[in-house]
Amino acid sequence: MKIIVCIKQVPDTNEVKLDPKTGTLIRDGVPSIINHDDMNALEGALELKDRYKDVEITLLTMGPPQADVALREALAMGADRAILVSDRAFAGADTWATSNTLTAAIKKIGSFDMIFCGRQAIDGDTAQVGPQVAEKLDLPQVTYVQKIEVTGDKVTVQRALEDGYEVIEVKMPCVLTTIKELNTPRYASVKGIFEAYREKTVENWTAKDIEIDPEIIGLNGSPTNVRKTFTPEPKGKGTMLPGCDKDTVCDLFGRLKEKYII
Repeated sequence: MKIIVCIKQVPDTNEVKLDPKTGTLIRDGVPSIINHDDMNALEGALELKDRYKDVEITLLTMGPPQADVALREALAMGADRAILVSDRAFAGADTWATSNTLTAAIKKIGSFDMIFCGRQAIDGDTAQVGPQVAEKLDLPQVTYVQKIEVTGDKVTVQRALEDGYEVIEVKMPCVLTTIKELNTPRYASVKGIFEAYREKTVENWTAKDIEIDPEIIGLNGSPTNVRKTFTPEPKGKGTMLPGCDKDTVCDLFGRLKEKYII
C-alpha cells in the first residue's frame, strides 16, 4: 500500500504577531512547526504502516527551503520518503494555486493508494487544499475523518459531524482529510532522528521538475488575494456595579439603554 501524506510547515500561532503598519505577519524569530492536523494525518498513515505489511509513506510539502526541517521531523517519526516542492515561482499562492502545485507533484510521484491531508492549516484555516487536490485528481474524498479501517481495496471511515458521525466506504485510490480526534501523534525516536538526518534524504523538486504551467501557480495562478490583515482593537474595560438593590438595577438598565442594547 502506497500512501502520500501532504504536510505543511506553519508558524507557531502562539507566537504570531502582526505588523501594525503593513498588516502582514511578523515571521522573524517566530518558530515553525508541522501543522497540527497534518500531524494527525501522518500518524494515521503510520498506524496503517504498523498494522499492515508493505506500506510505504511518502511525504509531500510545498514551501521554502527551510521546510526541509519539517520533512525530516516527519521522516524521524517513521515515513519512508520526503519530497520538498520549492521554487520562487510558487510564492504568493492561494489554496487554488497550491493545490495545482501539489496535484502536479502527486502525478509525478505516480502510483498511490491513499492521500492523507490535515483538515486545514492553522495559518489559513480554509480547509480547501485537500478537497481541491481530490477534485483535480478526480478521486473520491472524505473529509473530517476520525477513524479508518482498510479491507482489501476499500477504506471505511467515520466522518465527524456536529452531532455525531457517519460511516462512509470508498474505494482506493482516495483522499482523506483528518482531524485531531483520529489519533495522538507519536514522538520521534532517537534512532529515527539519527536516520532522518544521516541516512535519509529530502528530494527537492522545482516548478520545472513537476512540469507545471507557470500561469497556474504562485501569485499568477491565485484568483484570491488577502487585501488586509489586522488585529481587532482591544475592547475597553468593563464596569462593575456593586450591589443588587433597586438603585443598582436601575443604573444597569440606564447604561444598557445608553448603548442601545435594550
